[in-house]
Amino acid sequence: MTTRIKHLYIHVPFCNTICFYCDFAHRVYDFSLAEKWLERLKKEINDNCKDQYETIYIGGGTPSCLSDEQLERLLNMIDPYTEEVKEYTIEVNPESLDQDKIDIFKKHHINRISIGVQSSDDEILRSLNRRHSFSDVKKGIELLKKNGLDNISVDLMYSLPGQDMDILRRTVEDILELDVPHISLYSLTIEENSVFGKRGISNLDEDIEADMYEYIDKTLRENGYIHYEVSNFCKDGYESRHNMGYWLYDDFLGLSIGASGKIGNNRYTNTRDFNRYLNNEYIRDEDLELSLEDQKFENIMMSLRTIYGLDIEEFNRKYDCDLEKEYSKGLNNRYIKIENGYLICSNFELLNNVLLDFMKD
Repeated sequence: MTTRIKHLYIHVPFCNTICFYCDFAHRVYDFSLAEKWLERLKKEINDNCKDQYETIYIGGGTPSCLSDEQLERLLNMIDPYTEEVKEYTIEVNPESLDQDKIDIFKKHHINRISIGVQSSDDEILRSLNRRHSFSDVKKGIELLKKNGLDNISVDLMYSLPGQDMDILRRTVEDILELDVPHISLYSLTIEENSVFGKRGISNLDEDIEADMYEYIDKTLRENGYIHYEVSNFCKDGYESRHNMGYWLYDDFLGLSIGASGKIGNNRYTNTRDFNRYLNNEYIRDEDLELSLEDQKFENIMMSLRTIYGLDIEEFNRKYDCDLEKEYSKGLNNRYIKIENGYLICSNFELLNNVLLDFMKD
């Protein structure tokens, strides 16, 4: 029997400008190319979408850089699969958010907005090749709240070139003043094919990066945010349902250029090549069949990223095994505990080291 897929991700591969740290599948927005992409995406949606989804996430890239008419067409394609949706998220950048876009979001019942803020320091933003100012962020969030869209997540980056602890403190204070229910936290990773990578930009010192993480963690928790996942904080009840699907190791369908998905024991990534995609060669650039051991380890790894942990009884049923016997070495780690039938990691910062004890030779 085929298991119902509850989560849908669609990647919009366009941005008005390319951030210097970004290595996602993307292009600078071009109207005619976006038209061709939409036509091909329509076929991919028709070929692959068979379910009503509980969560839908439109990411990128920058979905809000599409023209209003193109955005409307995209959401019209998805409408037939939204009857049971509980969380419907779209990513936006502050400079491309306006009342017309918000009216389109509301028309199609989008109920969660993720905003790429990154920093409140305008000089830092310029160094990243971001087009917005922090003033744009404040205006955008005020406009969203005015329209009843108050389930808002903001992205916050640290360990950025030119960023010191004073700049970071001001940014965290500014983010807190926005009064949003969800904050996603990312340290800068220098990707080889990003502009930063090609320019030879280096990461900050590891000790400084660790100090920044600890400061953000402590400050957000002191201000009422729950550190519910390694890189995510929320006010009570505002966890990302879509991302929780990833961390609970649910199946999910990923569509469009560069999108990834997992269905059963198969993990795939679509091509990042526009020509191949437009020629209908979108499935699959990478197609990995996971062994049973791979699936079990991935399930443990993803679940331990959250404060909720892994449901041991469900794991044993799913894989017909005895976790406590099979992974006794991992259970002996001082940062692993079992509470009410759940396997939990008590220290996110040391999770990678903890997971080594769950790996088999």
